[in-house]
Amino acid sequence: MLSWLRPDPSDSPLVAGAGGFNPNAWLQVRPDGAIILQVDKIEMGQGVTTGYVTLLAEELDVVPGQITTQVAPVHPLFQDPAQVTGESRSMAGRWGPIRETGARARQMLLAAAARRWDVDVATLDTNGRGAVVGPGNRLLAYGELATEAAAVPIPRAVVLRSDTGTRRWIGRDVPRPDVPAKILGQAKYGIDTRLPGLLTAIVKRPPRLRAVLRSHDAAAARRLPGVRDVFPVHSGIAVVADGFWQARQAAAAIDAEWEPGPLAGVSSASIRAEQGRQLDSQEGHRIRDDGNLDDAFGKAGKVLEAEYWLPYLAHATLEPMNATVWFRDGGCEAWIPTQAPDIARQAICEVADLPRSAVTVHATFVGGGFGRRFIVDYVTEAAEIARRVPGPVQLVWTREDDLQHGFFREATLHRLRAGLDGDGQPVAWQHRLIAASMNGLVFPLTTSLFMPEWVPKPVTKGFTDATVALFDRFMGSFAAREGSRAMPYAVPNVRVDLAEWNPGVPISIWRSVGHSYTCFVIESFIDELAAAAGEDPAAFRQRYLKYSPRHLAVLDLVLEKSGWPTKPPPGRRRGLAIQEAFGSVVAQVAEVSVSADKTIRVHRVTCAVDCGTAINPDIVRQQMEGGILFGLSAALYGEITLEDGAVRESNFHDYRQLRLADSPAIDVHIVPGSEPPTGVGEPGVPPIAPAVANAVFAVTGQRLRTLPLRLA
Repeated sequence: MLSWLRPDPSDSPLVAGAGGFNPNAWLQVRPDGAIILQVDKIEMGQGVTTGYVTLLAEELDVVPGQITTQVAPVHPLFQDPAQVTGESRSMAGRWGPIRETGARARQMLLAAAARRWDVDVATLDTNGRGAVVGPGNRLLAYGELATEAAAVPIPRAVVLRSDTGTRRWIGRDVPRPDVPAKILGQAKYGIDTRLPGLLTAIVKRPPRLRAVLRSHDAAAARRLPGVRDVFPVHSGIAVVADGFWQARQAAAAIDAEWEPGPLAGVSSASIRAEQGRQLDSQEGHRIRDDGNLDDAFGKAGKVLEAEYWLPYLAHATLEPMNATVWFRDGGCEAWIPTQAPDIARQAICEVADLPRSAVTVHATFVGGGFGRRFIVDYVTEAAEIARRVPGPVQLVWTREDDLQHGFFREATLHRLRAGLDGDGQPVAWQHRLIAASMNGLVFPLTTSLFMPEWVPKPVTKGFTDATVALFDRFMGSFAAREGSRAMPYAVPNVRVDLAEWNPGVPISIWRSVGHSYTCFVIESFIDELAAAAGEDPAAFRQRYLKYSPRHLAVLDLVLEKSGWPTKPPPGRRRGLAIQEAFGSVVAQVAEVSVSADKTIRVHRVTCAVDCGTAINPDIVRQQMEGGILFGLSAALYGEITLEDGAVRESNFHDYRQLRLADSPAIDVHIVPGSEPPTGVGEPGVPPIAPAVANAVFAVTGQRLRTLPLRLA
């Protein structure tokens, strides 16, 4: 509701007085024939640029290669309600608006040509290459009509060509326009920003999470060559130097003492133990209650119980966290790899007490986001440092900085009970879980953005605090609700309770959010029920997904393509999992072996996905492959371990990522669909961990209920 107070997008042209015409801020058609598409979601490798080009080309009736893309600035049209790339919403959220933009522009160009030739617009058409065709095969290029089209009223209603069954580009493998520059090393990520006189900053950080500086001696650091300044900031000690190496050397020379901080003495083991105590003592939020659970358990012939635990995880983006900030001429300009450019702008405004109009954020390519770059802690640090330094400053986080002082996927504890009747059919399902709420993270980031600038900061803070308290009281962790509440199996009596406890470890959104742990728990426990009933796990799922035809269709496809009924090669077994997330249904079959030294090897993954309309099938396959590899890294190796309030892992040698030699063969199969597109950036992640765990059980008979997967 607060976002309604923003300026009307129609009153805020993207390029005031530009030649040609722009029916809205996404599109400009210029007299020289250039067709400019503003891409308002951040390209993180997920193919959003290609998808938007495809949608526009379809409705504007041009070849995708005729469209030039630009990264959009912060603009009211793109804030819905915030200008954020996440939740796998980039294509789903723009499926209508960008097609309608192209359709309106085409209709306006046709109207302009009809005026020029003084003919009925119904006699005109476009030729698929950026020109209007008239009587006698006369042609007018879009550029020739651009100025006249600007005078045509923007039509309210349009007929979409892509809805008439005559699609040229949607559903085809359109080449990605961002790939050539990336292959040739020409693509500019945030870390590649270079400006005249650019200085480099790093922050010397405490040994423990959330510890604060007590005192420091920087005399030795200041004497080192290339060091420009050393001073405390809210998160540690900033070192500004001519280059990264000089800054690192200077930081190592600082003698600092730190307060213990609120997490002193806290460990992963103590957090898990306290989660158990909290789960015992809290009633929590009742987020699902079907049937009569107590009565069903009383009549059950067999009751199964299990406890699952998932650890903290880092995002481990390949591009280090960085931000380049330059205060000059009473304003600020920044170059930032961020998933939320308007939130990044707001962070700078709050640090520097500047109006939004005085701050320009250039969003760059992002070398991995996964939710980490929704958080703007690194932007706040960069602004705090740059205010005290003349000229542009680039803050760079080391890998150790981000693994030991970043934000993590929360650790969660789950307790499940299920009742089976005499025929082995599930009649009761109970899921109790505890997680840390992220309301206190999300609302402070967004509330100040939504508030008009004239609202005093104390009022904004009071409103934010009240909102967080309200949501924590009545809703709890929004992430933990994902998946757990929507458990799809046809069990007549279901109860899900969500408890909340936060030990103070910094947490944030992580790729696929709550689905990353609820899917592991639910799909592993369903396998336990199938084993207890003496049934094939695929047949068991098919029976209890009978009221979920979309799930069933995806499941049937993955079973067919994986060859489930046939035996895998000697020494290998298969495991299965399925999940609906971000509107898409994904099922995966993992083919696994276990060596004599108990090393788990995943040889092949078969994936089926229903994502509605596949705008670009090859990108859908790419995103499923990427999600599987990302999730498999977490399943086999991922764990952030706390000891005495400090993160033990520090770099890729002890926070391991999947190597090429360890990567499985992956087959992706797309269920044909005509419904609007749903998400593909995140739904490939959740099913892989339970699929592998279930395959390990099939090989060894050992049920693994904790990640990462390790055999005893």
